[in-house]
Amino acid sequence: MADSSRALVLGGGGITGIAWELGLIARLAEGGVDLAGADAPDVVVGTSAGSSVAVQLGSGRPVDQLYAAQLAAPTGERAAAMPLSVMLRFVAAGLSSRNERTTRARLGRMAIRARTVPVEERMAIIRSRLPSTEWPTRPRLLITAVDAESGEFRVFDCESGVSLPEAVAASCAVPLVWPPVPIGDRLYVDGGVRSPANVDLAAGSQRVLVIAPIEQAFRRSGRPGHQLRALGPSTRGLLITPTPPARQEMGRNPLDPAFRAAAARAGYAQGAEVLDATRSLWTG
Repeated sequence: MADSSRALVLGGGGITGIAWELGLIARLAEGGVDLAGADAPDVVVGTSAGSSVAVQLGSGRPVDQLYAAQLAAPTGERAAAMPLSVMLRFVAAGLSSRNERTTRARLGRMAIRARTVPVEERMAIIRSRLPSTEWPTRPRLLITAVDAESGEFRVFDCESGVSLPEAVAASCAVPLVWPPVPIGDRLYVDGGVRSPANVDLAAGSQRVLVIAPIEQAFRRSGRPGHQLRALGPSTRGLLITPTPPARQEMGRNPLDPAFRAAAARAGYAQGAEVLDATRSLWTG
């Protein structure tokens, strides 16, 4: 979908994923690779948590301020959990059909029936995370979601006629945890239901940087690493995922805001480790 020289792909991973990504990006900026400034990509693909990070990077706020905000005590956030029962239902849905769209629709229908917080409450939380409710003019931002009833994959951008908070909330609507988000006459759930990062949307870019807190997917075709390799030999790519020490700092529940600051620091520390490789890809 993208036709650009540089694409940044930001994957899902809950509130700790947001913090880890912003910490890592802040350290890259300190090292001379400013993804929100002079080294901004031509296109950004944001899935779930990555959509929130993408909006923050496109807001014009300095990256060090975005990182500092992750270190502060979280206010207005609501903790949630991914209990074993929910995980088992995810797995069962994923194994029930070889058709990816059918699987997504099954999860979406389960999400519609699930008892969650009111969608208005969830929308308020999403809006509180966003420094702006206007689509950024640059870089081009693509936000992913899935139609809860049909399983159709959707990509929202500034020309979709969808408000930015609605697009981000839809992309972050984890099935069975958060409510599906109404847009028009349709309901939408997390874009991560298709893939944790949807790297394939960066097809056509010469350089692709993928920052993905989560690597697992229902099928191999949805894994960020597999999708990055599938872009072909004409694309230079780098996939960054949390190291084992970073994962430990991020905790076991990506939806727990109590681990936000630790996750941000873990991302910042890891940013130093990947700085040279990122600079070589992005500016070399």
